Amino acid sequence: MKFRCIVATLVAALLTTTLFAQEATVEHEAEAEKSKKEIVKTGLNYGPLPAVAFDADKGFQLGALLNIYNYGDGSTYPNTKSQWYMEASWFTKGSLLLVLWYDNKTLIPGVRWSSAFTLTNDKAMDFYGFNGYVSHYNADLVALGKDKSNMENFIYTPKYRINRLQILAKSDFTGNIWDNKFFWEAGYHFSYFKQGEIDRAKINKGKDEHKMFPDGESTIYEQYRRWGLISDDEAYGGVNSSLRFGLLYDTRDKEGSPSRGIWAEGHVIVAPKWLGTSNPHYKYSLTFRQYFPIVSNDILTFAYRLNYEGTFGKSAPYYVLPYITTVGQAYDRDGMGGYRTIRGIMRNRVQGLDMASYNAELRWRFVSFPLWKQNIAFGLSLFSDGTMVTKGRDMTFRGEEQYRAEYDAYMAEGAESDRPHITVGAGLRFIMNQNFIVAFEYGMPVSRFSSNPVIKNQDGTGAFYINTGYLF
Repeated sequence: MKFRCIVATLVAALLTTTLFAQEATVEHEAEAEKSKKEIVKTGLNYGPLPAVAFDADKGFQLGALLNIYNYGDGSTYPNTKSQWYMEASWFTKGSLLLVLWYDNKTLIPGVRWSSAFTLTNDKAMDFYGFNGYVSHYNADLVALGKDKSNMENFIYTPKYRINRLQILAKSDFTGNIWDNKFFWEAGYHFSYFKQGEIDRAKINKGKDEHKMFPDGESTIYEQYRRWGLISDDEAYGGVNSSLRFGLLYDTRDKEGSPSRGIWAEGHVIVAPKWLGTSNPHYKYSLTFRQYFPIVSNDILTFAYRLNYEGTFGKSAPYYVLPYITTVGQAYDRDGMGGYRTIRGIMRNRVQGLDMASYNAELRWRFVSFPLWKQNIAFGLSLFSDGTMVTKGRDMTFRGEEQYRAEYDAYMAEGAESDRPHITVGAGLRFIMNQNFIVAFEYGMPVSRFSSNPVIKNQDGTGAFYINTGYLF
């Protein structure tokens, strides 16, 4: 099972946060139905965590992350006045991740300003092809390659990897239209992608000779290039310079861990040639989230999210497909598969021009208490996530005729069209001051138990995550 996670101890988080917190706190009487007092946070509050992970192709991850929350005079608690997020991680086989994100509601009167910068140098980025189940994933050879007792099969996972450097920068603005519930959104997003074939020397570093990925074995990316499914003008990445415009409706009771309300957004993404984009394209995104309090006081909440990522026209560069559209307080992350999208399936397993997805979650906060002038809570969750490609990228053969037989054999193994990729799972959360949240979650794809050979084990065998925040 491939997994990637950020490992942290709750005791260390508590001690470090208390040591570095620089705030004044006051207590007020809780609502009549509550039996405990809530501490209203003011000033700055810090949430540092160590970051450690492991991936068979990237190596060990070592780094740290830091959340800084500014509650001001406490009048907006549990919502913040401003917030910083910083992360720096290194991988033993050469990959690098840097994140700097800032969100401020008061610097510009009447306008919320959110900016972010991320740099990722990934020597083994997941790439399984286009259109979900249409692109076959050879789970049997991957399993044999991971079997250390098997001396005949090399490590097969690099077949589904590419080398990618990405730089993302954005600045978004949100302003009130009506009653602080209906808002306009606008922003500029810049991204630079440099990607292509894996570095076999890096991938094979530290492996026994019989497990090394051989030069004679083509990756899926290299095959897609031969078959003409990835054109020359987009094959090695490019510049993506875009404007994003949207509308937002938000009635959540609080942002960090909402228990009631609606959070809905619609966006249009314009990336024309005149703005500097290497491969012009136009997209749109619709997202609807809702939170139902089954038991009041945040004890039991049902939440769900519906998302549709669409493309105007019939083309978009392949390197922009693995991203979920964001405007405002979030920043772009990889798409369908992983902790932030569909928990339990392989990262970026589902890519297409149009994609629909859902997340449904039952959240139970089973204990809450004050500790060291912090509001502490623990919660459990049950969830189901799902996604599928609704408009696929063109996979018609456009290569040289000598590669047609290879292409035909590959296409014959996959499904004729995509179908839902569904997962189920559960998680545990540590929650401090309703914003600093450490999540431990495990998701498993339903396709793992399918009797249909076209989809069985096509989404992986499951994944465990330790990360921060709620999915939505």
